Amino acid sequence: MTDAPKLTFFMHLRSSAAWLALSRQARADFIAATVRPIFARHTDVTLRFYDAEAFTGRITDVAVFETTNLRAYYFLIDALRDTPFLGLPYFEVVEIIPAIEDGYQEYTDAEGIAAYSWSSP
Repeated sequence: MTDAPKLTFFMHLRSSAAWLALSRQARADFIAATVRPIFARHTDVTLRFYDAEAFTGRITDVAVFETTNLRAYYFLIDALRDTPFLGLPYFEVVEIIPAIEDGYQEYTDAEGIAAYSWSSP
C-alpha cells in the first residue's frame, strides 16, 4: 500500500466590502479568535495565503491548503463555512482547484515508465 498523496487545494477568494471595512487590527483579531482555533483542531491541513488583488479583478486572494487527509480538509472547510470568514459576510469562494503535486509520478512508477520532472531541481 502506498502513502496517501499530498493533496493541494487552490481556493480562489474574493473579499467583501464588509471585510475591507474592518480595520487591520479588527481583521487580525477576527483571524486569531475565529480562524486560528479551527486550524488548531485540524492539524493535518496547512494553509498558505496569497494576495492577488493587485494582479486580477476576478479574485482578491488565493488560499492554498495542503493535506494528505481529505476528511480533515473537508471538516476544516465546513468549520470555516460556519463562520463569517467563508460564510457571510467576509469572503466569497470563487473557485476551488484540487491538485496532486507531481501526481503523474506515482502513475509512471507503478507502470514502470521512465520518470521525468516538471519541478525545478
